[in-house]
Order: sequence, then structure tokens, then C-alpha cells
Amino acid sequence: MFPIFKKKQKIRGTVVLMSKNALDLNDIKAGPSVIGAFGLARDMVGSVVDGATAFLSRSVGFQLISATKTDRMGNGFVGDQFFLEKRIPLLPTLAARQDAFNIYFEWDNDFGVPGAFYIKNYMQAEFYLVSLTLDDIPGHDSITFLCNSWVYNAKQYRKDRIFFANKPYLPNEMPQALVNYRDQELDTLRGDGKGKREEWDRVYDYDVYNDLGDPDKSRGLARPILGGSKKFPYPRRGRTGRKTTKTDSASERPAPDTTYVPRDEVFGHLKQADFLGFGLKGLNQNVVPQFRNFFDFDKEFDSFEEVRCIFEGGIKLPTDLISAISPIAVVKELFRTDGEQFLKFPTPHVIQVDKSAWMTDEEFAREMIAGVNPCVIQRLKEFPPQSKLDPNVYGDQTSTITKEHLEINLDGLSVEKAIQDERLFILDYHDAFLPYLKVINKPVPKSYATRTILFLKDDGTLKPLAIELSLSHPDGEKFGAVSKVMLPPDEPSGVKKTIWQLTKAYVVVNDACYHQLMSHWLNTHCAIEPFIIATNRCLSVVHPIHKLLQPHYRDTMNINALARSSLISAGGIIEQAFLPGEYAVEMSSAVYKDWVFPDQALPADLIKRGLAVEDPSAPHGLRLVIKDYPYAVDGLEVWDAIKTWVKDYVILYYKTDAEIQRDPELQEFWKEAVEIGHGDHKNKPWWPKMNSIDELVESCSIIIWLASAFHAAVNFGQYPYGGLILNRPTMTRRLLPEKGTKEYDEMEKNDQKAYLKTITPKTEALIDLTVIEILSRHASDEVYLGTRENKDWTSDERAITAFKRFGNKMAEIEEKIERKNKDPDLLNRLGPAKVPYTLLCATSKEGLTNRGIPNSVSI
Repeated sequence: MFPIFKKKQKIRGTVVLMSKNALDLNDIKAGPSVIGAFGLARDMVGSVVDGATAFLSRSVGFQLISATKTDRMGNGFVGDQFFLEKRIPLLPTLAARQDAFNIYFEWDNDFGVPGAFYIKNYMQAEFYLVSLTLDDIPGHDSITFLCNSWVYNAKQYRKDRIFFANKPYLPNEMPQALVNYRDQELDTLRGDGKGKREEWDRVYDYDVYNDLGDPDKSRGLARPILGGSKKFPYPRRGRTGRKTTKTDSASERPAPDTTYVPRDEVFGHLKQADFLGFGLKGLNQNVVPQFRNFFDFDKEFDSFEEVRCIFEGGIKLPTDLISAISPIAVVKELFRTDGEQFLKFPTPHVIQVDKSAWMTDEEFAREMIAGVNPCVIQRLKEFPPQSKLDPNVYGDQTSTITKEHLEINLDGLSVEKAIQDERLFILDYHDAFLPYLKVINKPVPKSYATRTILFLKDDGTLKPLAIELSLSHPDGEKFGAVSKVMLPPDEPSGVKKTIWQLTKAYVVVNDACYHQLMSHWLNTHCAIEPFIIATNRCLSVVHPIHKLLQPHYRDTMNINALARSSLISAGGIIEQAFLPGEYAVEMSSAVYKDWVFPDQALPADLIKRGLAVEDPSAPHGLRLVIKDYPYAVDGLEVWDAIKTWVKDYVILYYKTDAEIQRDPELQEFWKEAVEIGHGDHKNKPWWPKMNSIDELVESCSIIIWLASAFHAAVNFGQYPYGGLILNRPTMTRRLLPEKGTKEYDEMEKNDQKAYLKTITPKTEALIDLTVIEILSRHASDEVYLGTRENKDWTSDERAITAFKRFGNKMAEIEEKIERKNKDPDLLNRLGPAKVPYTLLCATSKEGLTNRGIPNSVSI
């Protein structure tokens, strides 16, 4: 270091930070054990030491780094170290629990303009550094360093922590004085790919999904490794470096308490989802076993009225059961302690207006285009429907639905004419489920693979025409499937109606499982994580594209780590409460084989599914085959707003395609995302080459769309629709009763009992409701699409102006959605259940709202 200060002139800075509380909720994610006597004593001792350190005014040291003046090595001058002074009164813009401190630096003209700073934390406890602002540099505007990072004791780091001013720079535009600092910081974030990661580490690296099983505990808890093989391709997740299991050297040991994610990816102080890790562990460890003991395994509800009682009156439980599961009361106000309404859930939106509308064919069909999984239905282009399964393995899997099955309800049209007029559609889960039925249906047959054909009526709504239920051939898969075709009943009541209602339940179970594992987990949570890792490893925090994408990564790695430990792990909640059981996540690997990145763009997806046709004269350049398709109509508005914003932003920094090609950080980011993050698809020809502005705009738009609007569309309607287990069961436990059996006789006598004995039983239903209620809620500190967490995210006024336009556009779209929901001619906007389609309205209040688009996959 060089003696750079001569005139002893002082410049004032304001440091905003959040100190770590001894009982910080970020510790709760590890489970109750971390709040034991040892942990509390440790933090108390640390607090005493920290208090003494702070009293000596030596708690946190800062050194400015020049962006314009260099030392002999060509690096920006590093100034002397200065320390925080007394705390100043809270500034009006500070969030709760944030504190502002004064700091004064000595400065002279020979130092130049600060462009970065080092920070050293001499306290035992970490703190969250929000920002540093330098206000009175002579001849210069104020400089903001937006940090948003946890800072641990300086001894925990191999290299000093560095932060840069919030001015964006492409690599070739970076001030020469800061180039080495930029490169060193990226090198730190990449790590060396070795060893176990510790909580204070900031390393981003890739790994396969080899941590879902627990073979050391039980052979039945072993799970295949997903990723890195042709048999089980999968996106990559963040590397933790934990030890391998004794039983299988390729599998990673499950985390006893927490799973490492880079510290800045851990939920913030106010994040409601901080409770999720603790809640899911409590659910698995305490609540589920007690539920099973109390309700008896597989015991179902007695009537539809009893199901509704969990919303209207709660389920009465004995005192000993209440005390056994009371720790989960910390998670949310779901569990009461008065015994009277201990298990009282909020009333799902689907029955808030009409308690029985969910049973209608109209609502069954409407939820395929305006429910929680509106992204699977396809236009029927060939008849009969064909299978893509290998005929050498699975034989002939052509659908057994005939023209005669359909034409009795086609309003006088032939099948050929209905296909030609774009009026036939299919919800096809045959290929996804048929290969797994042989294991799902052991030891007792319990479900089918389904195909559902629907007809677009003159009023713009859909009606189901036929449902095909298929089973594996008893003589072997190579002999094809054994199928039956079920038709809507020709009478309003009686056993035919009950059979049809059960048939629809098999379809919904397929849909609910596909939704949770593929539409939701695979296509958002899982597909986004490789881009998060690649961004942090390859794009400097001052890179414009890092600044563009970073808000759309908030909390995702953490929520994914929690999911791997409690939701999708062996014996976890998904395996317990969803039909595929231990094969659930493996099924998503099979679907990932056909995953195509460009097709994740909404327009491309709609065209691929036959739901839209390119038409330059139509809005958004697409003609929708179903004009009143709420997800598509609203989604295209949001997609175009996202893409317009991304383009407006990108062209601020790249003027030609050649500049894209010459950006080493951008090229390395894309190379890693494709060849490592989604490495099992690295040789696919459909990947954008990242050689043009158009490719960059489209790729960033897809990432933002998946992380924000698409995730919102498939997540925040989970409880509004699935909270009523009757409407969206997650499993079936027996096949359709055959005539002449006692089950059939019972079905004739009591249709509700027959339905409840078939679908998700009581314990699993309560598990489902507990989880999806948490997942469907918005936190108090959520940041919604079109807004930013901090107004100082960039110093580029051009970018700020463009972003304001984007925010205004999102507000316009929301107003337009509200108007459409009031249009009586748009029957699919409300449907028989009178649930308005608001999932793509950008804003929301806290809680369970059935609306709101967070910037990221944050829960």
C-alpha cells in the first residue's frame, strides 16, 4: 500500500447494514437444534466480544480503492483503513432492522475517484451489508455501492471482501485500475471445486442431483443419481462438497441440518419462507407420524362435508396430539392451540362462491386453460392420438378412442371437420405415466395413464368428450396397453355420473403430479438454478447482464436446497403424498429428456402445443386458437412487456452483434450454462449460440419469464384450487370398481364414499394442504415484477428510465386483466366456480391471494 493521502481532506460516507440477531430466523432454517443452550451461549459470548470491539470503534474497517489512479502494478490505489463511527438516526428510506452509520475517509486529488472498497469485519458475528454511499467527493456526484451481502469475520476469508460502485461496465469498458479486482472477485466466486463448503463461503459450483436418497439409512431410501447420464438427464444444482454415503460412493450424504448454498442466496431477515425449512422438517419429523397414528394409515374422509369442515370448523384433536405437533405452530398460524379448530385451513377460492361447481365438466375443462397447470393442453392434430414411446419396448400405444366415441357429442361435426376447424384438444399424460405404471401399481393397482379429448364449443368454453384410461399389459409392456374409454354420462345422477366423476379424478391426479414435478419443480426451480450458478461464476456484479438477471434469482437456490432436503427427498413429502411415490423425481428426469430451452418462451410454447398460429396482423403476432385462453392472453401481455424491457436494456450496452461475440464474460456465462449447467443437453442444436443481440434478448427474456411470470402462473394457484383435495387429489388408491363387485355395489349406494375411498386419504390430504398453503403465500417483503428491491440498483439513468416504462407497462397489464375478468362474454375468466383469473396480475398483498408475480422463484 502507498501513502496516498496528503491534504487530509475528509469525505463522508453512510453505511447501511443489518446486524445478526442471536435468534435470527435464518438460524431457524436449520431446525430447532440450533436454538439450543450451546448455540445461545455461543452467540451471547460473541455478542459480548462484539460489544467490546464496537466500543473501541474497531468493529468494521473500510478501505477505498481508486478507479482512476493506479499503483506500480497497475491496480487501483488502496487507501488507508477507516472505521465506522457512531450510528446515525434511521434514514426515512431504511427498512426495518437496518442501521445507518457514519464513516469518514481521508482523501485528496491524487487518489482519484473511488470505484470499489475493501471491508473487514473484526466481530465474531456476521452482518448484512446493504450499502455504502459517498456523498461529498469534491467535484464528483455521490457514489453508491449497493452491496446486499453477508460479511463474516475477516479471518474466514482467503481474500478480503470487495464491493464495486453500482455503475455497470462491460469487461472491455472497466476502468483499468479495477480490472484485476474484477477478475479476482470472479475467481473467488468460482472456487476450486474441492472440499466441503462452509456457511460463510461464497462459492458457486455445479453438481448432479446425488443427494436425494439416504442409502445408509435404508436400502429402500436409495435413489438414482439425476444428471450426468443418458438414462437420467437433469439440470445441475449447487455443489456442497458434503461427504459421500458409505453405501454408495457416488451419492452425497443428506444434510443433518442445513444444506450449503452461498450465503447471499439464503433468505433475508423478513422473508416469510425462512420458516419453510423449519416447517417442512417439523412436518416430516413431528406432525406426519402423529397424523398417521391418530388417523390410521389410509383412512379417508367420511363425506364431502367432512372435507369442507377443515375450512369451516377445523378438525378436533386430542390434547396429547396437539402437544406433540405444537412446535410447527412456530411456522404459521395454521395450527391452533385451543383444540377446537386446531386444523382449520383457509377456504380455497374454488369453493368460496359455490361449493359444488368443481364437480362440473365445465370447471374440469376450464382449469386446463385457467387453473394452476394451464400449460399442458394441446390442440389435437391427428386422430387417433399417437404415442412417442418406443414401440420396440412398449408395443403399440395408439389410443383406442374412436370417432364414434367423439362424434355423438360433436354438435354434428365429424372428427375430421372438428380437427380441421381447430376445435379438438387433448390433455395427454399417457406417455408420461404409462412407463411407470408397472411400479406405481405394485403391489395393488391404483391408477391409470390418461388421455382426455375436449371440444371447443361455440361459446368459447371447452367440454370433455372422452377419457381413455390405460394400464400396462399384464403379459408385458411390449404388448402395448390395456385401455378403456369413458364417456360423459347421459343422465344427471346415478352410478354413471359417479363413474365419470371418478374417471375425471384419475385425469386430475395425473395432472396434479405432472404439475408439481414437471411444470412447477422441473421447469422453474430446477431449470433456473444452472443459470444462477453460471451468472455468479462468470458475470461480474458490475456486468450489465448480471444487473439485469440478478433480481430474478432471489432465494431460488435456498428454496431448492430446502426442497431437496424435505420435499423431493427419499421418503419426503412429495413421495408420501403424490401418486408416483419414490419414482416422482425420476419421472421428471424422463420428461427433461424432451426439454428444449427455446420452447420455454411463451410464444414458442403456444405454437408447439398448437394453441397459437403465427399471424403478423394479430396481437403479439399470434392468433390464439382458443381466444378466451386466460393464461395465454395474459401471459402474452407479460411476455411482450418482459421482452421489450430486456431489449431496451440490452441495446444500451451492445450496439452490434460483434460486441456480443467479443464479450468474454458473457460468452463464458453462456458456455457454462449450456455445457455444464444443462450439460446433458449440451450437444442439442436448438441452443442459441449467443452470437447476436436478438439471441441475448430472447435468452434473457426466457430466463426472466420462467423465474417470474411462469412460476407465478403454476405456483400461487396451488392452494386456491388444490386446497380442496376433492378438486385436485394427488393420488388414487384403487381402480374403477367393476360391475358385480362389492366396491361397485357400494358406489351405487354412496357415491361420495366411493370417491373418497379412491382419492388421497386424510393424512396425505392434510400434508398436501399444509405444504401448498405455505407455497401459495406471498411474503411481506416480496418484490414483484416491474419493481426493484433498491432504487440504486444502477447509476445508469437510461436503464432506470427504461425500467420505469416496464413498471408502468406491468401496471397497465394488471388493469387490463381486471377489466377482462368483468367481461361477461369471457366465460373462461371466471368459470362455474367464479374464480377470476388473476395469477398474472403483477402485484399482491401479503398472504394467500391467488395473484402476484414475484421477480423470482422465491418459494
